[in-house]
Amino acid sequence: MCGGWSVTCASSATARRKPRPMSPTEQAKTTLRDIGAAPDAPFEIAEAALALASLDRPRVPLDRYHRHLVTLTEDIGHLAAGCTSLEDRLAALNNVLVDKHGYAGDQLNYDDLQNANLIRVIDRKKGLPVALGILYIHTARAQGWKIDGLAFPGHFLLRLTEGGERLVMDPFHAGAARQTHELRDLLKAMSGNDAELRPEHYAEVSDREILLRLQNNIKLRLIQQNDAAGAEAVVARMLMLAPEQTALWWETGVLNAQAGQLQAAIEAIERFIELDARPQPRQEAAIFLQKLRDRLN
Repeated sequence: MCGGWSVTCASSATARRKPRPMSPTEQAKTTLRDIGAAPDAPFEIAEAALALASLDRPRVPLDRYHRHLVTLTEDIGHLAAGCTSLEDRLAALNNVLVDKHGYAGDQLNYDDLQNANLIRVIDRKKGLPVALGILYIHTARAQGWKIDGLAFPGHFLLRLTEGGERLVMDPFHAGAARQTHELRDLLKAMSGNDAELRPEHYAEVSDREILLRLQNNIKLRLIQQNDAAGAEAVVARMLMLAPEQTALWWETGVLNAQAGQLQAAIEAIERFIELDARPQPRQEAAIFLQKLRDRLN
């Protein structure tokens, strides 16, 4: 009897010690922090973008969106065997994303925050260049195709590569291939008539940088709306992805100060000073830090 009671008690204690399941928000944050702790390398970028999106829509189940990503990989698999050139690969990607699933750049409401949230992009089949680009990357990589985001200013572009061949494409405009003269015209439209194409505009960006670019679109729009608290929340997510990026700690400090969260602002600026080795920024940060401490007192 006593032995049986002991086993029951032990079982109950074990049950009590069993960790509770993580909430969707906790799961999303864990995903982002794992990326932030890892070195730069390709990862499941669409799944990570869904994790970011779920932080704004924590009550939306993600199962349907995960299945949609699987559908995209299956659809491209049916077409991949006949793709012998980069042009063929791009045509297959556009067949899946544009023709079959109806994805397009939102040219009427470009600044709508939904265009940077992958949940809403999948729902509406509309989005910003970088959000649509993430779906192209996910779909192309399912076939082992090399595809990269480019550091082109103002408009996110992708490049397919095979051996020595390269093809630049625009996910916002139905996956159109872009020639050099078109890129030059696009650059001038974005940066002014004096702008000229330079090698750095063709530089590859990491998956981490692509997600940061996606979030930066949201942050800038919230700042334009004078929503300092909302912008700070977005920067906090960016810090999960890139905890050593000093500029983000500075932004966190400034935005928290604007939102009246002085202690959080102080901690962020202290972290900035720890990470940034440049004398002039450290000096400016120390002055700002003292002003924050004076306000707190």
